[in-house]
Amino acid sequence: MKICYITNLYPPTVLGGAEIVVEKTALEMVKKGHNVIVITTSPDYEEHFIKHDNIRIYQINTTKLYPVYRQTEVSGIKKPLWHIYDLWNNDTLNRIEKILQDTDTDIIHINNYKGLSLSCFKAGKDLGIPVVFESHDFSLICPRANLIRGNNTLCKKRNMICDMYVDKQRKLLSDNVDLLISPSHFMIEKFKENQFFNNTRCVKIPLGVEYTNHKSDKTYDIIDITYIGTLGKHKGVHTLINAFKEIPNLNIRLHIIGKGYDEEEFKQLAQNDKRIIFHGFVDNNSITEYYDSSNIVIIPSICYDNSPLVIYESFSTGTPVIGSNIGGIPELIIDNYNGLLFEPGNSEDLKDKILTIINNNELLRRLEDNAASTLPENSMKIMTDRMIEEYKKLLRT
Repeated sequence: MKICYITNLYPPTVLGGAEIVVEKTALEMVKKGHNVIVITTSPDYEEHFIKHDNIRIYQINTTKLYPVYRQTEVSGIKKPLWHIYDLWNNDTLNRIEKILQDTDTDIIHINNYKGLSLSCFKAGKDLGIPVVFESHDFSLICPRANLIRGNNTLCKKRNMICDMYVDKQRKLLSDNVDLLISPSHFMIEKFKENQFFNNTRCVKIPLGVEYTNHKSDKTYDIIDITYIGTLGKHKGVHTLINAFKEIPNLNIRLHIIGKGYDEEEFKQLAQNDKRIIFHGFVDNNSITEYYDSSNIVIIPSICYDNSPLVIYESFSTGTPVIGSNIGGIPELIIDNYNGLLFEPGNSEDLKDKILTIINNNELLRRLEDNAASTLPENSMKIMTDRMIEEYKKLLRT
């Protein structure tokens, strides 16, 4: 089978978990004997062709104003203008269709698309190729992609401008998707609420990890707590820092891994607490050692996280997770079984949950054992087998 993965970012150009998921999926499909190409955006203003791990990667350059990878560095009027330009791009459509024709593609599997515009969905309809859309964020129903307002509160009702933007996207997307895949039921329901994919088959396929499941050896003299992810307020990192600082225990450490808009502000917030360590960005190939050495991983999001890859990766090492009770997170964390849930944005509740674990080693070990048994041993194979099954259904219709 010839599969084309369309994704706005692809390693080594990484801003979040979605592009890592795409790479792991593509590599697994190659192992299964499929022919894989990737169409993504260029990290600069040139077009590139790369062949890596038997995957043909086309980095195309049709983005106006700034490359997708630079979005965290841009502010002001460029942001809204970029979103307007990115609604539809005929240059992108023409370039993608040419690549698809040259490679004789059987299935198009679109992931995050911002920077390639909604025109990429039409390529399949034009060429008679089935289109799968795997949704990792809320770009279709929110210009910011996370349903968070500028003041870092949940957006429960769009303003008029956002309504117009979403309505335009709904019309441009039209019926160009043959199958929606999501790792959470929550995201599927959010799209339905907003009148997307009402006539499209929707399937939940949990994410897989390529790591071999193992329960890493833990030490308990010092309890290591870890956050891995984007350093933005919508991810609730300030909630975590505030909760941690209120715990007067010298035998705990907080490791913060990642980069993002609010990194400097978080460092200022934590500067008087030497137990808090910022590690910066860590390459995905090196991240396992941080899971192995952690006693607890925390996902403190105040936004509707879909199905955080960090939770899957934590469980694969037997590391329990404390997470916000929001979005798709409670579909993964079973409270008091493989982790604990707390009220989003509530630093006092998060502090209590941390104390519950660090003061009870018996509970911590039980959570570890359950976390280690949460994921199936071959989760990556299960995920990709499910995808192949869905591809074949589309090709038979």
